[in-house]
Amino acid sequence: MSEEHKKGMNADLVWEDLLDCCMEEEFCDQCQEEACTIGYAKKCIKDYQREPKKEVAEGMSRIPTTDFKVYDPHKLETAIAHILKECKDCKEDHTENCIINVIRNCYEVGLFGDIHSYEGSALQYLMYLKAISPESAGRIADIYMS
Repeated sequence: MSEEHKKGMNADLVWEDLLDCCMEEEFCDQCQEEACTIGYAKKCIKDYQREPKKEVAEGMSRIPTTDFKVYDPHKLETAIAHILKECKDCKEDHTENCIINVIRNCYEVGLFGDIHSYEGSALQYLMYLKAISPESAGRIADIYMS
């Protein structure tokens, strides 16, 4: 459970995306930290940078799904595309509490208002998104493929 990702993860890219998506104190008055989906994802990546573990303990159950802030959809789409590039396409070895899965789910709450299933394959996920949100799926796929 505490094993590292086989190929590692570009934590700096993920951190930059999180900073880009964060609305900071200008909008929120004060950082809500883990009560905010982006704040929770930032905590996860900071923990990963300190100790690179594949799994976030109770990661999925701690995602704040009642964060109703309106985030910039294009920034979230870019962040989802980038996190998909970090995915190792583990398929049957996929775990719900994988740090990449947890962070992607945080972005999903901000973009779609809910968490969506993921089967360990970026391609399957993009096809799934196309069925529920063709416009977002198209933009995410374009960024993912570039």
